[in-house]
Amino acid sequence: MGTRGRGRTADRPTREPDDREPDDRGPEDAGPAGAPAVRGRAERRRSARRAARRRKRSLVREVPMIILVALLVALVMKTFLIQVFVIPSGSMEQTIRIGDRVLVDKLTPWFGSEPQRGDVVVFKDPGGWLENDHKPSDDGPVLGGAKQVLTFVGLLPSDNEQDLIKRVIGVGGDTVECCDAQGRLSVNGHPVDETYLAPGNPPSRQPFKVKVPQGRLWVMGDHRDVSADSRFHMGNPGQGTIPLSGVVGRAFVIAWPLDRFHQLDVPGSLSSLDRAPQAGGTAAESVGVGPVPVEPPLVMGVLGILPFLGRRPGRPPE
Repeated sequence: MGTRGRGRTADRPTREPDDREPDDRGPEDAGPAGAPAVRGRAERRRSARRAARRRKRSLVREVPMIILVALLVALVMKTFLIQVFVIPSGSMEQTIRIGDRVLVDKLTPWFGSEPQRGDVVVFKDPGGWLENDHKPSDDGPVLGGAKQVLTFVGLLPSDNEQDLIKRVIGVGGDTVECCDAQGRLSVNGHPVDETYLAPGNPPSRQPFKVKVPQGRLWVMGDHRDVSADSRFHMGNPGQGTIPLSGVVGRAFVIAWPLDRFHQLDVPGSLSSLDRAPQAGGTAAESVGVGPVPVEPPLVMGVLGILPFLGRRPGRPPE
């Protein structure tokens, strides 16, 4: 046979056998001039350590930035968008129970939206509704400062917030009265079918009649027997009503526990009522108001839907 297309054996370079692994070769084993040398294991290990150090330095720089961005997002949410409140008392049972986490819409009031009859609202204490029994903190300066920062952005409950949650029964100009011959509450003379009341609770055990001043709301809890609502503060300025300016937002969803996740709907018996003529308020009339139930403030926090935040420590629920 011929040798066409193949070089002769004598013309081929002779290669000495080399049993060494490529990684065991030293610099003398480098290829022809201009060809890259093969890196050994030691060099690869050094490169891996350098890369790990670079990643560690990058992580050290990025973590503070991530934390700062998270705190800013939490602050913006708490201030302008949505806030979570933990319910410490039974004043809104059975609609909202002790330990429930509710989402509160804080955005729409910025666009002029006002609470309507039937809405469940969170509002600031208008004065005299809550007890001021805060205990001095025993946290050190470092821990205390950290807690203040997290409280400011809404990631921890606040000891200074004075918020309550109730249902709007009357708006400015409405006349709210209880009770008629059938024991029902009425708004502008129309009886209200209050299907949301806690079982066994009448609309009110204290008769009252009030005309709500403009720019204010008449609010009541769904668990009327334990709710220190507008009825028990009729001797205060505003005759028990709260100012619109004190409303934090509207509670629209129970977010925790998951088996109770649902939207807080507005009862048609209140939302379908016609708005009262715009007129000034009149003095309230009440009869036989008994002892005022204890009304603890809400616990707030952007992360309040997480179970480990729980209800406010040191203050037992009603």
